Amino acid sequence: MSNSSNFTIGKINKMVCPPDKQQVIYWDSNNSGYFGIRVTQSQVKSFIIQTRLNKQTIRKTIGNVNQLTIKDALEIAQTKLLEIKKGNDPRIADEQAIAKIQIDKAKSKNGLLVWDEYIKWGKVRGKRGNQPWGSRHAQEHENMVRIGGKVLSRGVRTGQSKIQANGVLYDLLNQPLKEITRDKVEQWLESYLDRPATARLGLALLNAFFTWLSNHKEYKNAIHLDACSKLLINIPASKPRKDSLQKQQLKVWFDHINRGKNKVTKAYLQILVLSGARRNELATLKWENIDLVWYEGVIKDKWSGTRAFSITPYMAKLLQDLPKENEYVFFSPTSKSGYLEEPRYALESANRNAGIPHLTIHGLRRTFKNMSEWVETPVGIASQIMGHEPSGTAEKHYTDRPIDLLRLWHTKIEKFILDEAGIVQPTLDELKEQRILRLVK
Repeated sequence: MSNSSNFTIGKINKMVCPPDKQQVIYWDSNNSGYFGIRVTQSQVKSFIIQTRLNKQTIRKTIGNVNQLTIKDALEIAQTKLLEIKKGNDPRIADEQAIAKIQIDKAKSKNGLLVWDEYIKWGKVRGKRGNQPWGSRHAQEHENMVRIGGKVLSRGVRTGQSKIQANGVLYDLLNQPLKEITRDKVEQWLESYLDRPATARLGLALLNAFFTWLSNHKEYKNAIHLDACSKLLINIPASKPRKDSLQKQQLKVWFDHINRGKNKVTKAYLQILVLSGARRNELATLKWENIDLVWYEGVIKDKWSGTRAFSITPYMAKLLQDLPKENEYVFFSPTSKSGYLEEPRYALESANRNAGIPHLTIHGLRRTFKNMSEWVETPVGIASQIMGHEPSGTAEKHYTDRPIDLLRLWHTKIEKFILDEAGIVQPTLDELKEQRILRLVK
């Protein structure tokens, strides 16, 4: 069949693309060669228009031959040809129209759905595109948009409702992106000013979310870029928590912790005080990362990913006595993760029975730092044990303390705490003997 003829339905039906070609174009002889039909190797047929603009050939698809009549396609082709003669490129107009549709679609997308996309991105890529979020950071984001209504049976603070409320950002994000304006963010923020720490965290996560949106090709033109910028100054400064155990409280606290029934939780809470580790760093510790022969291990770290830590004698005793139920040292048969996630009930119960004022999980970390002062531990050593970010040029680039030096001071801190608690620190020989007996059994 000739590649130039007067188009009819019959002729269109006979048009084919040879198997040795990617595509072939048939031209309508009655319309000066600008109106044609392209047939691809898969035998898909489409009306096209071809002409020149600014010394360049322009070819544009009009539509499928099964969706347009020859007459309708020719009318569209003639209209586009007139636009091209005026100097307008139809390809640009079509791209702009498509972009507008995509922007409108993004603007109308519910913020909660996009937040979920953001969490998935963070778990895979995260900071700088190559540092995935930690499990606790990801959980913070998920908690921000949780649906309330669940009846809480554990971890309820004194005076707190047992009915779980919606996440802090749930109501704000449960609307189209285009409707999350600065005014609405300010209204949301005002409702949380009586809880400055919560407001600060929520705004920080929201601001990071909008930064991500502003760099996302699909959403950058769908948001109000100023929605949450420079609002931090509106939040009252939150008073830093100072809760920790005092030296004279150590004995009664350890006594009541050790009266608990759950061996894993008891060990976990005591080791928090004795190690100064962060809550989730210790909770996610795995058996494969501890060595009870050389008394050292590797733990997650907020700043460098992981850090080496020393295992002191009493910590080693507690760890040796724990059963190995799964990969995690502090396993939990009820949590989805497999490790201990909610130790607050045991802590608050022990605090209440011991007559100790409100003490948080993080307060146990502060306790370690305060106790290190009693044995005059060098600040840099205490900070390295606790996993604080190195400060100063010397700490960052020159100081590399061996694990043996950390263990020396760490053991002194532990002994001071145990002496005040009325607990005898075991010797290495005793630990070795216990380990042998366990192997024999």
